[in-house]
Amino acid sequence: MLNMEFGKPATTVDEQIQILRQRGMQIDDVDRARHYLQHINYYRLTAYWLPFEEDYSTHQFRSGARFEDALNLYIFDREFRLLLLDAIERIEISVRTQWAYYLALTYGAHSYLEPTHAVRADWHTQNLAALREEVGRSKELFIRHYSAKYSTPAMPPVWSVCEVMSLGLLSRWITQLRPADRKRIAAVYGLDQRTFQGFIRHLTYVRNLCAHHSRVWNRSLTVTMELPKKKPVRLLRHLHYQAKREIYNTLVMQAYFLDQISPRHHWRERLLALIDVHDVDPARMGFPDGWRLDLFWATAQGDWGGHSSGKPSGKEDT
Repeated sequence: MLNMEFGKPATTVDEQIQILRQRGMQIDDVDRARHYLQHINYYRLTAYWLPFEEDYSTHQFRSGARFEDALNLYIFDREFRLLLLDAIERIEISVRTQWAYYLALTYGAHSYLEPTHAVRADWHTQNLAALREEVGRSKELFIRHYSAKYSTPAMPPVWSVCEVMSLGLLSRWITQLRPADRKRIAAVYGLDQRTFQGFIRHLTYVRNLCAHHSRVWNRSLTVTMELPKKKPVRLLRHLHYQAKREIYNTLVMQAYFLDQISPRHHWRERLLALIDVHDVDPARMGFPDGWRLDLFWATAQGDWGGHSSGKPSGKEDT
């Protein structure tokens, strides 16, 4: 174990600019750089000029490295996180709806209170305690209305509590379901229950990265998902099985869900436009060679339709 004492001094914004220039970064507009460094931590920005470094040990930049290029990556990543959150919101609402509908229609409005529907009683006890806390903290009118009107059961019905449940807790409730029940919910999305469960867990991790403003675009993801191996065939051919820790497969899965949840969405086009506007390298995100030729990305809704039996009416600007 190292026993080195930290001795790096704090630096002013002007000193930070001087350090960057000494390391070979081109800064064309000093006032602009100073403004951003005053509002975005230098330490935070280091992750975005790291791709432009020639020597990681000395932090010397490659010839032609510009502050504007690093800033462009930072802005892209911020907008990219918002786009991810937009998809996650719709997927989360859909999945919590399917979870609540399935339990209510199959076992009853308050069936979630019963440990018999969980694979492990201790998991159910822990998750129910966490759900009680979330319901207790909620200021939603429908929660307050239930508490004021009903005494038994003390907790609202499943279609009510699901609306105040966090994505992380929803993921845990899905995990604790008996496989046969989870299979029925996963089938709504054309997935096997293991892939479905793993994706929701992975989505919780990605959501937390985005919510805490962490770098996402070229991150090596630590919580990965189990990619489907046999079905649906229409999904298998678009996944990149050699890039399990990059964000690419997350994007494919999100688009797959959105094609079913919101068939007229424009999320795919917005993603591609964002990549093009900021001119980032998709390979750093795990995009495979030749991805532009894949009909999944070339058309508004991939090369499949959703599970909808008919065309939705009206417009969806999503």
